[in-house]
Amino acid sequence: MQTTLINPTELNRIVYLFDILAAVVFAVSGALVASRKGLDVMGFMWFSVITGVGGGTVRDLILNVPVFWVQNPAYVSACLVTAVAMHFVAPRVESRFRALLWFDAFGLALVTVAGTVKASDVGAPALVAIAMGAVTGCVGGIIRDTLGHVPSVLLGHEIYVTASVLGGCTYV
Repeated sequence: MQTTLINPTELNRIVYLFDILAAVVFAVSGALVASRKGLDVMGFMWFSVITGVGGGTVRDLILNVPVFWVQNPAYVSACLVTAVAMHFVAPRVESRFRALLWFDAFGLALVTVAGTVKASDVGAPALVAIAMGAVTGCVGGIIRDTLGHVPSVLLGHEIYVTASVLGGCTYV
């Protein structure tokens, strides 16, 4: 029986696509806050971008590495396209808060491990890598909630940060 492994180039492409998907998922959650606030398309863009790339930006600044979206603007482009699309779709979503929580949870799962991996790849110790995974997954939402003047999911009864830390621990 022959075993086939994914070659490194293909694996990098898959990881990159999941990374873009995570930015889009978080951008949707930012757009849903903009929708709840009744903002215009520029407000949607602002909330989508800050939520989509906020956690990874803080992570990269702490790790003293080039900020990922400055190196590759495809992340911001994906957030902007998402914002414009959501400007037209979000008002039709019946329960935007419930949708926000689902998109936030999905985004958290995608980026926690990515943030942990990035920190590990630059030589951070395991505890720091786990913390950077949590920062990557949670800070964009914190910024979104603060700017949107909405109660943060982190301060509720959900296990948001705990889930992120456990995901990072599982990877490590």
